[in-house]
Amino acid sequence: MSRGVEGVLRFLESYSWPHSPGAVEEIEVEGKKLPRFVGEFWTAKQRQAHSIHEISYRACFKPQLPRFFIELLTEPGDTVYDPFCGRGTTAVEAALLGRRVIANDANPLSRVFLTPRLAVPEISEVERRLKGLPVDYGARAELDLSMFYHPRTEAEIVSLRSYLRDRSRQGLEDHVDSWIRMVATNRLTGHSRGFFSVYTLPPNQAVSPSKQREINEKLGQVPEYRDTKALIMRKSRQLLRDLRPEEAEALRKAAKEAIIISKDARETSEIPSDSVHLTVTSPPFLDVVQYHEDNWLRCWFNDIEKELVASAITLTGSLLEWRRFMEEVFGELYRVTRPGGWVAFEVGEVRGGKVFLEDTVLPIGIRSGFRAVAVLINRQRFTKTSRIWGVENQLKGTNTNRIVLLRKEG
Repeated sequence: MSRGVEGVLRFLESYSWPHSPGAVEEIEVEGKKLPRFVGEFWTAKQRQAHSIHEISYRACFKPQLPRFFIELLTEPGDTVYDPFCGRGTTAVEAALLGRRVIANDANPLSRVFLTPRLAVPEISEVERRLKGLPVDYGARAELDLSMFYHPRTEAEIVSLRSYLRDRSRQGLEDHVDSWIRMVATNRLTGHSRGFFSVYTLPPNQAVSPSKQREINEKLGQVPEYRDTKALIMRKSRQLLRDLRPEEAEALRKAAKEAIIISKDARETSEIPSDSVHLTVTSPPFLDVVQYHEDNWLRCWFNDIEKELVASAITLTGSLLEWRRFMEEVFGELYRVTRPGGWVAFEVGEVRGGKVFLEDTVLPIGIRSGFRAVAVLINRQRFTKTSRIWGVENQLKGTNTNRIVLLRKEG
């Protein structure tokens, strides 16, 4: 349920680690003092989240994060926004909880991952559509993909790509086609037999062809045939396994009313002023993630120019440039937020734990007109994934969720 500022602060204090030194401390920003809370506000266990979220995307946060703020700061029917929505975690979680949805991301792949999980099909619809899809087993991609796929698998992928391209160009792509597109995009490459490709890096990072050849040689592997239709069905069942009828209805209702944009977060004229009750988001952390390089194969499958992704997403190693960009983002956030509305802005520590981005975001939010309410630091135990990326302690990478909580007075 939604609360006023004092109620929110009391709630956060009760959630902070009661026996941890510095679990609640006072910091000063722009001459004003505000609390910083440290605790485990939501679980780190991904599998405790809803199965509909199990779509891989680099640098996405866990669904428990937006759920925490949506339940704390909004009521059913309120509008929840994410200006850097990525795979759509905030939007999907908001829809499951009966909130209205606004989502934006400059990366056009974001729409591929989000829209189908709002307008969810029945599993029987997916099965029927897949059975009717033609496959030309002589088809080949216009680029060499032999290091990733068996020839028959490649033919199935190219045939599906051609089908989806034709449906889209003719204006015939429906919610079932969009679902198949999303699942196939997610299954293109990965590190298990559940993916179309030979063994490679996890699905949120497609390596280059030359790198994949090195992997193949090192492991002594040759791409085996993978039945793409069977794998799409398998993943579809996994995504829908937790979905209760009332949740499916909530998602479809949200889909009918949703505003989904693929634009610069500084210029979102489609969103009415004073309309958003809560923004929950996480922007690009400087140049930590190279989205266009990681997604080159996904871009190919969906006929998206990789260079378009590179130019659309703000990636800079300069903190000054990042700050200037965020100043404009917050100006737009202030416009769309209703009086009494909230912003939960998740940032991280970068540069080996030496740069804490909340120190940059807080003054920007205040100067934009928001009231700074608190900083939350959600600490969690390390996962296998974090160790893969060389993260072994709380001092490196983005090992803590660091959230700046702001409110528009009025």
